[in-house]
Amino acid sequence: MRSPRGRKAGLAGLALLAAVAVLTGLAVGPAELPPRDVWQAVLPGGEESPARAIVLAVRLPRVVAAALAGAALAVSGVLFQALLRNPLAEPYLLGVSSGAALGAVVVLALGWAIGPFGLSIAALAGALLAIGTVFRVASAAGRLDTRVLILAGVVVASFFGAGVMLLLTLAEGRTVRSAVLWTMGSFGTASWTLNAALAFYAIPASLLAFGLSRHLNALALGEESAAHLGTAVEPVKKIAYLLASLLAAAAVSVGGVIGFVGLVVPHGIRLVWGVDHRYLVPMSFLAGGALLTLADAAARTVASPLEVPVGVVTALIGVPLFLVLLRRGHARGIL
Repeated sequence: MRSPRGRKAGLAGLALLAAVAVLTGLAVGPAELPPRDVWQAVLPGGEESPARAIVLAVRLPRVVAAALAGAALAVSGVLFQALLRNPLAEPYLLGVSSGAALGAVVVLALGWAIGPFGLSIAALAGALLAIGTVFRVASAAGRLDTRVLILAGVVVASFFGAGVMLLLTLAEGRTVRSAVLWTMGSFGTASWTLNAALAFYAIPASLLAFGLSRHLNALALGEESAAHLGTAVEPVKKIAYLLASLLAAAAVSVGGVIGFVGLVVPHGIRLVWGVDHRYLVPMSFLAGGALLTLADAAARTVASPLEVPVGVVTALIGVPLFLVLLRRGHARGIL
């Protein structure tokens, strides 16, 4: 499976899985639609019908949001795991989730979430504030120190998390419920405008991450070896950390805090197809999008007409799956 031919076959298989996941997301939901109606709804020039309205106005924006967010989280996980040389690193390592949560809770508690995008904008601003704080601390000596970066991320996450708890303690019950549901993950507010903003971050950043593949492969050998191979270590590290953080922040701002996608997907693909980032990045992009799209479809259907937070679904899937991967990795000496 780790030969170029096997990796290309795996890439094609993951592309097919992503397409199947999208079609599944369009077909399932509280309102049962026959596959024929779904197919006719997505065809251009089709007749207006209730099925077409449900698919195009409700399900399609949500499926696109889940696919983009899953892809962004997975690529973010690839970058963090490569830079920290730790397969257990994950996208929320630098306080992204706690910063986004604080931004969201502030606007909910103060009633500032005017319009459909107020919450997402506030969450993105909070996530970027957390990232900026961590980077400023970790770069104080003129170079990006990985150990200081992790410690600063833990401290900033704890500080912002305390801010969230304080605001929730002082807020009224309705605000607390809204904030808790947001932090558990949901694509119920997905729209084409939010999707355009998410795509603006996720697609170019993922392409840039793919462009760094050769340098990421070199960094896997150690910073000194990478420098001898012609990699400008410090600039590459800063660019990759920034891309990883922006990808995670954009995903959180649209879907809330969704765990395990950025941890499980890159780790699983690395075990099956190896550590070559020329394949690991695009494979993770496709697999992350497929996984979160299927998880969101399950969230809409398992307890219909109620909706389960998608973060709960990813945790229920991700925890046992990651334990299996962890056991396999340990048995093969990867961890």
